[in-house]
Amino acid sequence: QVQLVESGGGSVQSGGSLRLSCAGSGYSLSSGCVAWFRQAPGKEREGVASVASFGRVNYAESVKGRFTISLDNAKNTVYLQMNSLQAEDSAMYYCAAAPSFSGWYPPISPEKYTVWGQGTQVTVSS
Repeated sequence: QVQLVESGGGSVQSGGSLRLSCAGSGYSLSSGCVAWFRQAPGKEREGVASVASFGRVNYAESVKGRFTISLDNAKNTVYLQMNSLQAEDSAMYYCAAAPSFSGWYPPISPEKYTVWGQGTQVTVSS
């Protein structure tokens, strides 16, 4: 059974950092692509960053230069390092996988992803 488990969320002050983890089981995360999404209350779910093998990454404009996504094949885990956090980054963060993705540039559109984790809350206070 393919499963994703997120961890690492929490509360931090503006300007601080957090690292989210997404541990996969049931298949190798290096197959297809994996992405982080977030959803704040009353807002639509938005793509944050995605990663695929061979260092292929994709970021939303709002997080470029502040967030870094990475894939650790040995641990079958995807990380999202978030620096210079701002209040508008507060949201529930979800990890999602598209095991069958065969393109080159990993997407950050939620409809492309078929496996989802339960989410981890990030709260940034100003």
